[in-house]
Amino acid sequence: MTELGNILKEAREAKGLSLDELQSITKIQKRYLLGIEEGNYSMMPGKFYVRAFIKQYAEAVGLDPEQLFEQHKNEIPSTYNEELPEQLSRVQSRKSISPETSKILDVLPKILFGIFIIGAIALVWYLIVEYAGDETKDPVTTGKQTRVEEPAEITDEDDQTDDSGSEGTGEDEGASEEEPAEEETEPETPQQELTVASNSGSNTVYELKNTDKFVVKVVSLGRTWVSVKNGAGKTYFGEELNKDAKVSETADLTNDTQALIKVGFAPDTEIYVNDQKLEYAISPSNATTQNITINFVK
Repeated sequence: MTELGNILKEAREAKGLSLDELQSITKIQKRYLLGIEEGNYSMMPGKFYVRAFIKQYAEAVGLDPEQLFEQHKNEIPSTYNEELPEQLSRVQSRKSISPETSKILDVLPKILFGIFIIGAIALVWYLIVEYAGDETKDPVTTGKQTRVEEPAEITDEDDQTDDSGSEGTGEDEGASEEEPAEEETEPETPQQELTVASNSGSNTVYELKNTDKFVVKVVSLGRTWVSVKNGAGKTYFGEELNKDAKVSETADLTNDTQALIKVGFAPDTEIYVNDQKLEYAISPSNATTQNITINFVK
C-alpha cells in the first residue's frame, strides 16, 4: 500500500464511508477504488484514468486533489509519456528509408485519375461524332438506293411515274430511318474506401482511398479519453470526452497523409471518417485501449 493510498483510505474511514458507499458517490467501480488504496494502478483501464479516479476519490472524502498530486507526483503514473506503438514506429522508419517510393505512390493515384477523366471525355466525344455522322449519312444512302433501282429503259409516262414514286419513297425511308439521339453517359464518381491494412494486439492500420477530404470525428457514448495527431506529430486534440459535458471533437486532416488516434476506452468511443463510421478491427471488449493509424491515399 502506498502513502497516497493510506491517506485516501484514512480520509474515507474518518467520514465513515465504506467502499460500497464510495462507489455509489463517485460511480467508480469498487475494484478500482480498492486498487487506488493499494497503489495497484496496473489494473486500471488506462493511465489517464488513474488521475481522474484519484481526483474523484479525493473530492468525495474532502481532500484537495491538486495538493495530493503535487505531494505524491512520484507515485502517480504520467498520462503524457506513453510512446507510440512499435508498429507505428516501423511504419515511419520504412517511409524515411525510401522517400522516392513514397512520392511515387502519392502521385500515382492522381495520374490514374487524370487518365480516367481523359478517357471519359474521349468516349463522350466519340459518341457525339458518331451520332452526328449517322444523321448526315442516312439520306445520302437512301438516294443512292433509289437511283440503282431505276430501270435501264423507260417511256416518258413511266419516267414521270417512277420519278414521283422514287421521290416519295426516298422521303419516307429517310424519315423512318432517323435514329433517336443517344444519351451521353457521365463517368461514375468512385466511392470512398476505408479498409483495414493490418492489425496486431491493440494496434490497427487503416487505408483511406477515393476521397479528396479527410475529416475525423470522435463521439463519446459515455466517458473516454482520445487524442488525435498527424504523421508529423502535430496534436489536433487530446482530452477527455463525456456525454454529460463535451460529447465530440472534430479534426480536419485533409492536408495531411496520416492520422494517429489513441483511444482510452473503446467501448464508449465511436470514430467517423468523412461521416463514415469506422469499424474496429479489434473488438473493444477484447482491447479497451486501442491505437489506430489511418493512412490517407490521395
